[in-house]
Amino acid sequence: MRTPKTLYPHERIIYKPELSACPHCGGALVLCNYLSWDKTVQTLDAVLSIASRPGHCTTPGCRGQTRRVLSAAGQQLALPGSTYGNDVIVRIGWQRQVRQDIYREIHADLTAHIQISESQVRYLYQHVYLPLLACHERQQVGRLTQAVADYGGLLIALDGLAPAGGEPQLWFIRELTTGLTLRSGWLSRFDQTTFEAFLTPLTELPGPILAVLSDKQTGLLPAVASVLPSARHHLCHTHYLRNLAEPWAAQDSAFNVALRKAVRQTVGELLRTEQVASTAPTNVLTVTGMLPTALATPAAADTDAPQPPISPAAPPADAVVTQLCHHTRYLLTLKGRPPFRLAGMETYQRLHQVVRLSTDLLGTHYDPRLAQLQRGLQTALTPLHAQYQDLCQGATWLQGMAHILRPVEDHPRTGTQVAQQLRAYVDDLLRYPTMAPHLAAFRQHLDTVSRSYWPGLFHCYDIAQLPRTNNALESHFRDTQRRLLRTTGQRNLTRRTLQRTGAWELLPPFTSQNAARTALQHLCPTLLAQEQRRLRDHLARFRLHARSDQRIQAQFAGLRQQWRAIAAVSTG
Repeated sequence: MRTPKTLYPHERIIYKPELSACPHCGGALVLCNYLSWDKTVQTLDAVLSIASRPGHCTTPGCRGQTRRVLSAAGQQLALPGSTYGNDVIVRIGWQRQVRQDIYREIHADLTAHIQISESQVRYLYQHVYLPLLACHERQQVGRLTQAVADYGGLLIALDGLAPAGGEPQLWFIRELTTGLTLRSGWLSRFDQTTFEAFLTPLTELPGPILAVLSDKQTGLLPAVASVLPSARHHLCHTHYLRNLAEPWAAQDSAFNVALRKAVRQTVGELLRTEQVASTAPTNVLTVTGMLPTALATPAAADTDAPQPPISPAAPPADAVVTQLCHHTRYLLTLKGRPPFRLAGMETYQRLHQVVRLSTDLLGTHYDPRLAQLQRGLQTALTPLHAQYQDLCQGATWLQGMAHILRPVEDHPRTGTQVAQQLRAYVDDLLRYPTMAPHLAAFRQHLDTVSRSYWPGLFHCYDIAQLPRTNNALESHFRDTQRRLLRTTGQRNLTRRTLQRTGAWELLPPFTSQNAARTALQHLCPTLLAQEQRRLRDHLARFRLHARSDQRIQAQFAGLRQQWRAIAAVSTG
C-alpha cells in the first residue's frame, strides 16, 4: 500500500488562457465557470496548488465550442497527470545521464526539496524523461531540411549492437551531417526482409539520401539496394581491414600461445619467484590492513625521489633483475587488437628488447639471475624467428593496404584513383614468387575479401561529408554502455537496460538543463503519450523476466485469471 504524501501548498494559482480570441474562428473566448487541471504540484522551489480556468468559443458551429482552451503557462509547470514539476523531471534526467548518478543518489538529492520515493524517481526517468528525448528528436525536422539545402541530400550511418543471450539486436540509424537519430530499435532477425522493413521509413525523409555507411552485414546490402536504390552504399574501412586481418590475427594468436609456452618453459620458475627481504615471510608480498607489512627502514625524507619497488634490504642487482622479471611477466599477458595491433608480434619484439638490455647489463656486471633470464629468453625466441618473419610480412601487406586507403589532405584523390592504387597493390602481391603456403593463402584471402568489398569502399573519397569508417557510431555504443555500467553498477544490469530501454538510452541527451526545460515547455502532450505507450508496449515483452519468486507467482496468478476469463466465454 502506498504511503500518502502530506503536502502543504505555499501558493494557490489559477491560470487563465493567454488567448482572447478563438484560434479556430477568431471569435471571442468566454471563460468557463469551472476549473481544469486542479492539482498540487511539487517543484524544486515550492509546493503549488494550481488550476486552469478554461475558455470556450461562443460562435455557433465553431470547433472551439467543444474544445476548451487552457493556459499555456499553467501547462508548462507540469505534465498532464503528473504532480511533479517539469523542473523535477529535468533534474532527474540531467543527474542520470550527464552526472551519471544512480537512482539512490538522485533520490537523496531530491528529498531535500520534495517528497518522492526512489521507485518514483526510476519511473519518471524511464517513462517520462526518456520518451521526452524521443519527442524532442522528432521536432528537429527543420535541421534535416537545412542539411538537404546545404549538402544536396542526407548521409546516414547504421550499425547494430551485438545481442546477449539470444535477445533481439539493437540497431541504430543516425544522420551524419546533423547527428540526429532517425531510427533506434530492435530487430529479431537479420535478413533482407527485416532490414527492408527497418529502412523503408527513411524514404519519407525531407530529401534524398546520398549515401549509406554500414558494415557488410548479411542481408543489409540487398536491402539498401532495394529500399534506397539511388544511394551509394559505403562500407566501413575498419570492418574491411578487420576482415582482411582475421586469418592473420588467428596465426598471430597461435604464435603468441607458442611463444608464451616456450618462455614459461625456460624462465617460468624464475619469473614466478619473488625476491623478498629476509625479514619478510616467504612469498608474502605487500600487505595492508590492521596488521600491515612492517617497513624495513623509515620512510625517506625526500618524498619526491623515486623509491625502489622492493625492500631496500635487497642487493641493488636484485632490484634491477626483479624489475626485468616483472616486465617480462607483464609481456606474457599482452592482448591483441586486430587489424594492426597483433599481440604475438608485439610480445616477440618487446621480449627481444629485454634480451638486448640484459646482454648490455651483463657486459658491465655479471648476475646469475640476469644471465638465466637472458639465456632462457634467447632459447625461447630463437626457434620462433622464422614464424615471426612471416607474420611481419603479412602485417606489412595489411599496413600497405591501410596506407593506400588513408586520405591525403594535401593531395585529395578521387575514389577511382584510390581503387586503381589498391588494385595495383593487390595484383603485385599476387604476382609474388612462390612462398610459404600460409603466406600464399593469406594474399589470396586479401584479394578475395577486397573483391567482395570493392563496390562500397571508395564512395567516401567522392562525397565530402561521408566518413571512411563507422567508428563514431560504434563509439556511441561504447559510451552508452560505459555510462549505463556506471549508473547500474553491474554488467548484467547494463545488458538488461539495453534490452529494455536501450533504444531510448542511445538518443543524444540535452546539452543543458535549460534546453531540457525548454523542450518540455514546447512538448505536445499527445506526442508524449504516444511515445510512452510505445515504451510500455516494448516493456511488455519482459513482463515475466523476473528473478523474484514472489513477483513471478503474482504474475502467474494474473495469467490464470486471464485464462479463466477466456474459458468462461469460449465455446471450444
